[in-house]
Amino acid sequence: MKKLFILILAAMMAAPSFAQFSKSHNRYDHNNTESYYGLRLGMNIASLSSDNADFDMDSRAGLAFGAVYGLQLANSTPVWLEAGLFYSEKGGNMESVPFKMADDKIGFQKVKCRLSYLQIPLVVKYSFDIVDDLYIDPFLGGYLALGVGGKTKYYGEQRSISSYNAVDRFDGGLRIGCGLEYQMLYAEAGFDFGLANIGDSDFDGVHTRSFFINVGVNF
Repeated sequence: MKKLFILILAAMMAAPSFAQFSKSHNRYDHNNTESYYGLRLGMNIASLSSDNADFDMDSRAGLAFGAVYGLQLANSTPVWLEAGLFYSEKGGNMESVPFKMADDKIGFQKVKCRLSYLQIPLVVKYSFDIVDDLYIDPFLGGYLALGVGGKTKYYGEQRSISSYNAVDRFDGGLRIGCGLEYQMLYAEAGFDFGLANIGDSDFDGVHTRSFFINVGVNF
């Protein structure tokens, strides 16, 4: 968490430099058919939701960073199609999970699950011009994700395993949110709702949930 906040703080401190640069180098024009590239850095507040309440996991914070490409669909309307590629950490935490101790007594432990994905979001944005160079961009779309790492730690048993021993590597779902941009500077917040069952049972589905906040720049 400390490293995550330091990264986001560094990005925010660099923002005035990007804003100064954008005054004379802004290539982002909503009046013509345009495209843009963007860099993003942020965090996820993720959890796991299951049909079986015993498998639900509370939220945990994770890192997210990546790049996006946006294309204006028509110069007569401020509608944009944006695709990206992100490294995104999700998963969840559980408190007071029962386990059998060495003396056959039942103890309780904390369990932390980290799921690291390469994620491809694809969304449609509509830009509302608020004042000069300030836009609000609500967006709606979906995402596909491939698990590339992650550990589940059992603190009472002092052991850890690959998270993908219990869940599938492939995920996909809906993405909804809203962005705010000023010249080259950009910030957004939204939700990822996992629709794919990443669990290993057809009867007790497991789905990812994530609230995300990203900051970045558009070129």
